[in-house]
Amino acid sequence: MKKFFILFLFCFLGYAKGEDMKEPVAKKIPQKLEMHGDLRIDDYFWLKNRDSKDVIDYLKAENKYTEYKMSDIKLQNKLFRELKSRIKEEDESTPAKYKNYLYFRKFFKGKEYPVYYRKKVEGGKLEKLIDVNEIAKGKDFCHLTSVKISPDENLLAYAVDFNGRRFYDIHFKELKSGKVLEKKINSVTSNFVWSNDSKRIYYVKQDSETLRWDSLWVYDLENGENKKIYFESDPIFSVYVEKSNSEKYIFLAIQSTLTTEFRYIEDGFSKDLKIFRSREKGLEYSIEDGEDRFFILSNYNARNFKLSYVLKNEDISNKLLWKDITENRDNVLLENLEVFKNYLVLQERENALVNFRVMKRQDYSSDYIKFPDEAYSASIGDNLEYDTPYFRYNYESMVNPPSVYDYKFNDKKSFLIRQKTIPNYNPSDYETKREWITSRDGAKIPVSLVYKKKSKKDRLYLYGYGSYGYSMDADFNSTIFPLVDRDFVYAIVHVRGGSELGRKWYEDGRQLKKKNTFYDFIDATKELKAKYGASGYVFAEGGSAGGLLMGAIANLANELYTGIIAEVPFVDCLTTMLDDTIPLTTGEYDEWGNPNIKEYYDYIKSYSPYDNVEKKCYPNMLITSGYHDSQVQYWEPAKWTAKLRDYNTCKDRLILLKTDMSTGHSGKTGRFQYLKDIAFNYAFVLGLIK
Repeated sequence: MKKFFILFLFCFLGYAKGEDMKEPVAKKIPQKLEMHGDLRIDDYFWLKNRDSKDVIDYLKAENKYTEYKMSDIKLQNKLFRELKSRIKEEDESTPAKYKNYLYFRKFFKGKEYPVYYRKKVEGGKLEKLIDVNEIAKGKDFCHLTSVKISPDENLLAYAVDFNGRRFYDIHFKELKSGKVLEKKINSVTSNFVWSNDSKRIYYVKQDSETLRWDSLWVYDLENGENKKIYFESDPIFSVYVEKSNSEKYIFLAIQSTLTTEFRYIEDGFSKDLKIFRSREKGLEYSIEDGEDRFFILSNYNARNFKLSYVLKNEDISNKLLWKDITENRDNVLLENLEVFKNYLVLQERENALVNFRVMKRQDYSSDYIKFPDEAYSASIGDNLEYDTPYFRYNYESMVNPPSVYDYKFNDKKSFLIRQKTIPNYNPSDYETKREWITSRDGAKIPVSLVYKKKSKKDRLYLYGYGSYGYSMDADFNSTIFPLVDRDFVYAIVHVRGGSELGRKWYEDGRQLKKKNTFYDFIDATKELKAKYGASGYVFAEGGSAGGLLMGAIANLANELYTGIIAEVPFVDCLTTMLDDTIPLTTGEYDEWGNPNIKEYYDYIKSYSPYDNVEKKCYPNMLITSGYHDSQVQYWEPAKWTAKLRDYNTCKDRLILLKTDMSTGHSGKTGRFQYLKDIAFNYAFVLGLIK
């Protein structure tokens, strides 16, 4: 029987000893898909049958073929060693103060996961809180997150997922005894907060089929009672729970892409959720506690958002009573807010770069924390206390490793607390800069570049995303240097669909303007290729919604690219958006449009990568997937791969599918394991260079 199976496998792959392994050919089972009088035939619809033996066999055959074609293990190992050499194996995070303790985590040599610790601010022995390596032992996948201390600092809660589907179990540990409690919460999200009495947690649960975060629950540790306190019935909205900086309130954010509603509980004083401001289509806002008032970031008469407040003794739901502190500015987007006892910190974005505006609460006078580099990344750090003289933030650039700073409010000065050590790396060997490229409709596209000073700079590697208003920052990424050291210029193209240049930049890259995202990337590629592509080698990479971008450019500008890496790509977007049983579909209508409406159907169909595959010479392509992916289902990249192979007219081009059967959307866990995937990707790239 075993011999028969091996013979069958080899025949299926078209492979025998001494012969080149043939690419797998997926069978065709035509499926009619009809909407708005339009008929589509999907030959690979059957790949959606997750537990079918035929599906599993096909995915395994694709993995076998990819492994065969990527058989230069020596190169992959070399790249892995290079990547690993830039990780400090003995490392620790910057301690963050919360009440009586400093909390931090350490990494140890040869270990994949961190160990969490704390020590008293005023001295005392080091306490080990949790060793993730022990929890991950024997597991192919382990994502442990949301490590949170109870307000009385006697209990630890954490969430862990062992298959990548983003269903977490929440565990509790008693810190005095070191005992992990038998009580736990199974198969929920990783989103939870502690109550102030340290006896309960409020957590969010998702639908088991659609995966929408739809309900808020409270769990009582003393009696093990679970109680649902809110359910969101509208399928386009999801819920998220958070705690105010002051720790007086628990906020429930009820969100769709373009509309927000907040509800709140005054922790310890009320049990029922109160509505802050009822949802109103197109109104987005967030709130934070300021003792006698609530502070509000909103887009009410302010496309790029403004900061307001409302006194608690007033009708807080009446937005006419919201008093403006700042006004809308066409060139500045307000992204985030941190509220402290005596100060406010606004995270602003101008010209695709972040600045921090520090305001005195007494009179709202302000100063700026600005940064001199041409391209960089800055973000709000771990600010765990409300009454503090410091604001913590993170800063890095494409050549400068991540740094943690404390800004002292009274002195108006920043102090470097810690900079991440990168072994075998000298920042003076590299240069980063910002360029602006004109798209076909005249829009100016920011591009962040990094390259080695003493190199040919004649190979180009571009990265893009451009969806959900998510801004791509010019941050430090040690994993790109194996390419940069081999004459590549690495470029982040800040295409429309993100919010790098404000809300309009996002609006001009979504729904019926989505094609701007693709055109921006293609036009940037053309101009950058003229400057940095003398060798002729041009590669592009994107993941998830960035994978849709990769699929679109493969159809629209196949001749520009030597190779494309599409990671967990959202490429069968029309079929997915028509199926509201697929996880997360209905909540995406505001982003892509609802194809049940003909105008959106026609537009999505006009760019959907899977629907627009045609007979042409496609570039070399490496397509990755996670079998347990909860965001982009594995069958999208699998179907796309099969169709690309069938239609590709250049049979010398590699079109590879790699499905990780043990992970989800984010790939492998562990700080070294994921490097193997990157080494694999780069081996694909370098293997195409002659």
